[in-house]
Amino acid sequence: MRIETEADLAGALAALAGLCPHMAKTHAELGTPPLRRRAPGFEGLVQIVVFQQISVDAARAIWARAETVFGRWTPEILGAASDETYRAAGLSRPKVRTLRAISAAVTEGGLDLEALDRHGADAAHAMLTQVKGIGPWTADVYLLSCLGHIDAWPAGDIALQAAAGDLLGLPARPTAKEMGPLAERWRPYRAVAARLLWAHYAARRTGRVAEPTVA
Repeated sequence: MRIETEADLAGALAALAGLCPHMAKTHAELGTPPLRRRAPGFEGLVQIVVFQQISVDAARAIWARAETVFGRWTPEILGAASDETYRAAGLSRPKVRTLRAISAAVTEGGLDLEALDRHGADAAHAMLTQVKGIGPWTADVYLLSCLGHIDAWPAGDIALQAAAGDLLGLPARPTAKEMGPLAERWRPYRAVAARLLWAHYAARRTGRVAEPTVA
């Protein structure tokens, strides 16, 4: 099953609530969290990279600026862009390296983004992380938000870690390593649990819906 529609999300939330009283209570308190879908493919992956490790407002501003600079999001355009063009778009050097690596992998056939949808989550994750610059968090968020995998789990996400620690009454924010075993209780609906945890984090700390934030 994939999370493609609001109806898919509602069914998965009901199933998750049956597995975990913490999630049932959170859902009852906060209602249905956002669907969190991006279009699959090159542009969706690029957007995840651009939005990584900065505030939502800053990311949106950079994204709008970069759209004006590049015109279209294609691997050919990003692969051929000069350092000056990337600077004009407001992108940091690490992100430029990652975007160039992704562009090269796509144009040279090392990464078939269309084929990812035909693979299970583990296989798709492995295919993504073989590209230099794509770490586990980026791959997991792509699986969750672009491909709709129901059990994707961005364990390195700071907001998820903080929300999980708060929701479960842990003495400290769990690490990315600890988030794996901790989330077994929510399998095979970990991507749905992530949506609720982001909503919980936002409600407790910002009063608005939180965006994925890498550690």
